[in-house]
Amino acid sequence: MKAFIRVMKALSDPNRVKIMKMLEAKELCVCEITAILGLAQSTVSKHLKILEDADLVFSSREGAWMNYNLTENFENQYAEVLQNHLKDWLGTDPRIQDVLAQVKRVDRLRVCAA
Repeated sequence: MKAFIRVMKALSDPNRVKIMKMLEAKELCVCEITAILGLAQSTVSKHLKILEDADLVFSSREGAWMNYNLTENFENQYAEVLQNHLKDWLGTDPRIQDVLAQVKRVDRLRVCAA
């Protein structure tokens, strides 16, 4: 039950759901996510930590960038359900459509240079 609660809590915040949908589209670094959501870097990092703790995303370092991706092999059955249905959820929600449009245009060399 703990794994289920951890996944459900991780997905109980609209910004974390947006991050999941963004990472479904492509790998992003913290500054790209920050630029798209318009949140403080520390807030985005906290959201990413919660998603990591739920085994929904993982990070990897590339030079100065900390990149995030969806976890490919979810470790629990609840996350597996999410993985199988994430693409189908919220596709018509205007907030999700907005962040996905921004994901296509975000340029880490521009947003991370600031």
